[in-house]
Amino acid sequence: MGPLLEDLAARKQAALEAGSPASVERQHQKGKLTARERIEYLLDEGSFQELDMLARHRAHGMGLEDYRPYTDGVITGFGTIDGRKVCVFSQDFTVYGGALGEVFAEKIHKIMDLAASLGVPMIGLNDGAGARIQEGVVSLHSYGGIFRRNVAASGIIPQISVILGPCAGGAVYSPAMTDFVFMVQETSHMFITGPDVVKTVTGEDVTLEQLGGAIAHATKSGVCNFVLPDEHSCLDEVKFLLGFLPANNLEEPPREASGDDPNRLVEELDSILPASANMPYDMKSVITAVVDDGEYLEVHQRYAAQITCGFARIDGRPVGIVGNNPAVLAGVLDIESSEKAARFVRTCDAFNLPLITFVDVPGFMPGTDQEFNGIIRHGAKLLYAYCEATVPRIQVITRKAYGGAYVVMNSKSIGADLAFAWPSAELAVMGADGAVEIVYRRELSQAEDPVARRAELTEEYAQRYANPYQAAERGYVDDVIAPSETRKVLIRSLEMLITKREQLPQRKHGNIPL
Repeated sequence: MGPLLEDLAARKQAALEAGSPASVERQHQKGKLTARERIEYLLDEGSFQELDMLARHRAHGMGLEDYRPYTDGVITGFGTIDGRKVCVFSQDFTVYGGALGEVFAEKIHKIMDLAASLGVPMIGLNDGAGARIQEGVVSLHSYGGIFRRNVAASGIIPQISVILGPCAGGAVYSPAMTDFVFMVQETSHMFITGPDVVKTVTGEDVTLEQLGGAIAHATKSGVCNFVLPDEHSCLDEVKFLLGFLPANNLEEPPREASGDDPNRLVEELDSILPASANMPYDMKSVITAVVDDGEYLEVHQRYAAQITCGFARIDGRPVGIVGNNPAVLAGVLDIESSEKAARFVRTCDAFNLPLITFVDVPGFMPGTDQEFNGIIRHGAKLLYAYCEATVPRIQVITRKAYGGAYVVMNSKSIGADLAFAWPSAELAVMGADGAVEIVYRRELSQAEDPVARRAELTEEYAQRYANPYQAAERGYVDDVIAPSETRKVLIRSLEMLITKREQLPQRKHGNIPL
């Protein structure tokens, strides 16, 4: 066995050093870790079991037969994060620039199949130049196998994509179909066509960072969920996120013991709202005051900020939170915010996270731009997502709940299990000023003093409708609570709803208004 073991050791050492020292040095000079360093940092120490370490490509032509490194440019295997099982692949930019070929793809197919069969999260660390040009259509065909597996596993296991370098062309579609996308400022880039092609075709001058950088995708396209300043903090955030998610759709999210008193009153909420209903406040302040230890992991923080979505724990139980944020555009719903929230609601529903919705919404954004670009269709996505969700659903109305936007924001009429309102809640078709202008238009036009009469009618409308009590009388809200009691009420409600079971009608799938 001696010679055989020596041969094995030599082959594995060659696999560990698949990239040249010069290419590894270039990687480090860019502030990037190598593929193996990333896995070592992400996974629990000593837990990684590599698969297909000795795989090599079998292609010919263009000099490929002269360079057949082990691993073929991607490292795959399984391990644990905080003791919980995961599968992972890490693209190696030091080998063929991380470009995908047939064997490279087969390794990813294999680890994705393993993750799906085991029911464990699949994490992809992306740092590659797209399809391997020398392998031609074989590379393109191989991408299709990845995409098909992304879809097959969607909603069954959490899929996380971490972009740690270039991700171009067809390669971007796999991350786009996963549940969460992480990017690093300055070093991560995603685009279908690069700056040179854009310049040639459209005449636009755009830099790599402007076109496909982390900030561009976090603020403009909405492709990126999380942006971090460096690779270590990015991988730390991946670990943190996984702590809120179950291993698969058949498991419950991991509950942790909480040192935050479940009977704690949140007295600062009794005075958090401004004196005027037209003044802004930050809904995230409400959320962090209510959840355990003020810990709130916001998703899509930089995109469509008039609505906030994120994960937190309440009495140790992971929950998904959606809230209108009056600090940005008065918390209005528009195309981007509706789509952002719809995606988040569906993710929480897929992975058994109860949904808590904080409502302070003046309506949908008006304007030709919104109408022509499909606010009806995009707003319907959020409505559809809530109607379809079978996890425990709780609504808390803090202030404005106007028109169709109130209905869309997880109201009782579309299936919320419990709805609560603060005394400051205003449930109405629209605000008092607008309602008076429409309902009393003729009377105001004939009034001797229209200004005084308008003020009188507005006050009358506000007293009648700008409160939660008419809704409470009809059972549209289950209780009116003091803001300081919100945490206690949510904890009791979640404890009761946790046994909720709801079966949807048998069908292939619904037809969401995409």
